[in-house]
Amino acid sequence: MNAAPADQIRLLDVQDLDTRLAQLAHRRRNLPEHEEIQTLEADLNQLRDLLVAAQTEESDTAREQKKAEQDVDQVRQRAARDQQRLDSGMVTNPKDLESLQSEIASLAKRQGDLEDVVLEVMERRESAQERAAELTERVESVQARADDALVRRDAVLTELDAESGTLAKERGIVSASLPADLLKLYEKIREQQGGVGAAKLFQRRCEGCRLELNITEVNDVRAAAADTVLRCENCRRILVRTPESGL
Repeated sequence: MNAAPADQIRLLDVQDLDTRLAQLAHRRRNLPEHEEIQTLEADLNQLRDLLVAAQTEESDTAREQKKAEQDVDQVRQRAARDQQRLDSGMVTNPKDLESLQSEIASLAKRQGDLEDVVLEVMERRESAQERAAELTERVESVQARADDALVRRDAVLTELDAESGTLAKERGIVSASLPADLLKLYEKIREQQGGVGAAKLFQRRCEGCRLELNITEVNDVRAAAADTVLRCENCRRILVRTPESGL
């Protein structure tokens, strides 16, 4: 394949633009904010699960407390009625009096036991409330950090996208000036060789594979016509001659 030396030089410009675009794309994919956001979101999910569990426990203990307090109230009311009967003097039969007094004593013990249950449930509820409050603060703190990371990430992405857009336009202009067959060959090699399809011959060294040409290869390059499109014998990339080729 033949191409004017000027076109081959411009091909290096296209390669430089493609390299810079690839670097921007790599940076875009590997922003530290990506990992930071992922970590914070994982923390948020875990904290939210813990918060839901604490809120559920608080709700459950609230219902349990209400039920226990109702049980205490029922026993208290029954004991009050029994005490009222006892104090009224309406019960005169000794056996009935003994039975009533025994029931009042039993109800007092029952009330004490139920009040202990209420206190135990209240302690668990208070603990769940404190845990929920603590987790709410932690969720808000981590969410604020995640929001900040998102803002920072989006700002960098906007900057990278703008720079990529400028380079892509420039690349389109330069590549449009090249012969179609030369550009097609370059694109094919670039796809096969990790993004580098053309390399400068600098001081007898291929800038693509960084290997120096041997004397036979140097003589072949010297003998080739100026418009001949050369390929590196080692990496098979398009080898572009410049005044710095050391020939």
